[in-house]
Amino acid sequence: METFRKLKAFYWPYKRYFIWSVLALIFLTGMTVIYPMVLQYTIDDVILKGNYDKVPMLALAFVVLMTAKGGFTFIHQYFGDLFGVTAVYRLRKALYEKLQFLPFRYYDNAKTGDLMSRLTADVEGFRFFLSFGFAQLINFVFLIGFSLMVMFYYSVPLAFVTLGVLPFLGIVVYRFDKAVHPAFQSIRKSMGNLNTKVQENVSGMQTVKSLSREDYEIGRFMSTNKDYKDKQIFTADIWAKYFPLMELIGNLCVVFLLSYGGYLVIQGKLMPGELVAFFSLVWYIIGPIMGLGFIINTFSQSKASGERLIELLEEPGELKNQSDAIGCVEGDIEFKGVTHRYGTEEHPPIENVSFHAKKGQIIGLMGATGSGKTTLTQLISRFYEPQQGEILIDGKSISNYDPIMLRQHIGAVFQESFLFSSTIKDNIAYGNPDADMDQIIAAAVLAQAHDFIMELPHQYETQLGERGLGLSGGQKQRISIARALLVNPSILLLDDATSAVDTETESKIQQAFQEVMKGRTTIIIAHRISSLKHADEILVLENGRVAARGTHEQLIKREGLYKRTYDFQYKDREALEAKRVSAGY
Repeated sequence: METFRKLKAFYWPYKRYFIWSVLALIFLTGMTVIYPMVLQYTIDDVILKGNYDKVPMLALAFVVLMTAKGGFTFIHQYFGDLFGVTAVYRLRKALYEKLQFLPFRYYDNAKTGDLMSRLTADVEGFRFFLSFGFAQLINFVFLIGFSLMVMFYYSVPLAFVTLGVLPFLGIVVYRFDKAVHPAFQSIRKSMGNLNTKVQENVSGMQTVKSLSREDYEIGRFMSTNKDYKDKQIFTADIWAKYFPLMELIGNLCVVFLLSYGGYLVIQGKLMPGELVAFFSLVWYIIGPIMGLGFIINTFSQSKASGERLIELLEEPGELKNQSDAIGCVEGDIEFKGVTHRYGTEEHPPIENVSFHAKKGQIIGLMGATGSGKTTLTQLISRFYEPQQGEILIDGKSISNYDPIMLRQHIGAVFQESFLFSSTIKDNIAYGNPDADMDQIIAAAVLAQAHDFIMELPHQYETQLGERGLGLSGGQKQRISIARALLVNPSILLLDDATSAVDTETESKIQQAFQEVMKGRTTIIIAHRISSLKHADEILVLENGRVAARGTHEQLIKREGLYKRTYDFQYKDREALEAKRVSAGY
């Protein structure tokens, strides 16, 4: 029960619903046990003794009994469902909030499909036990308890004959539980993997089709699908082995009951009606015990689901800010010998990096893929904490800043632009939902997005598909830039922010940025020299270290990566432009 104890905070506040459901269940169980007693009275005191005048009253009593039973059934089921649904409403909310505040490193290895499975299938599995399985477990206890009381009232020897078989049934049920719980755990994990495969395939459908890898993806899916099927069959095999054995033991109990009970009736030690009542009561015991397998099934599924939910809820969240947390950011950034690695990597993405970006300065970062450029920006946003060295914001350690508050002062544009399935207006205003329409348009104009937005059928109210489906890469990138600008940040992080736009549009955006960057500390990651040449200082990264630093003019005079990139991208173009000017074009 440790799993349910840990999740108690989500369902126990609604215990009043559960109590009402259980009270109704107690009355319901009592009425169920009354039925064999009425049957015994009808046979022994009415039919055998010829008191047929009592038949109408007994029929009316049955009608009243069944009507009351229906009313209590409604109360039991309604409040039981209300208990489960309300509890998992809070649980699902807590899980979603947890996902929002998990550290960035968690998502490095997390599988989207598995997380979706936890918030859907696992939550529903836990709800089903709260709404139904828990009540059935209580019904099991009361029904057996009431039935045994009546059985001992009628005949103590016959009651002991019935009880003699129950320990064997209990052993089988116990072994069934031991076998079925791990099986359900493996099913849940396999379902998560299956969801992940489907989600990845749908998200990457363009890549799949462009490379004609449909058959390959079908093969991958079939492998995961087969694993899920095999685990389901393995679990079904456990059921197939244990349930016939439980049914056999239950039927043997009935055989012993009828044999010994018939002997007692012949001897005159037991009335026929009492034997009939015994026959009904024994099924009220055997049936629930056999049905205990179903209850154990729901309990095992719920426990397996609960364990996966607890695993997510107990995942350490983002690092808490210090007690002297600072609430204002000016934008002065300093790295002092910072080294950072992901997990147990042998070679850190950045190693012993130091630089100082004063408020309002523009710092450019250039380097090959994997040289540590993006890692630097992620450290500034506190997505990760450096293993060595220190990062200062406005002269204070970055650990003194609340991560959420810090990011509210940072405008970030990533190389892969992510847009939500909402309107263009909502996407631009995502970081500043209180912005008015004039501010949204102004940000779009600066990002060179306004013109193409106005050409769309519904302009700023145009509904985008998933991940911005319907827009080109350059259009999505410009909307992302507008979104970052609307935040009015103290620090602007541009991670290849113009890589998906053409050179003409990039030139216009760069001109707009000249005005936008005034008074803001800006970190620019780019492979195009045109995006970096106006920076106050450019850092050239190689293998996680700063290989060179300086202004554009200084770096093009030195041999190295920057000069080679400049010669490849820019020098020939400048020479051609000079020839055109000299020729009078």
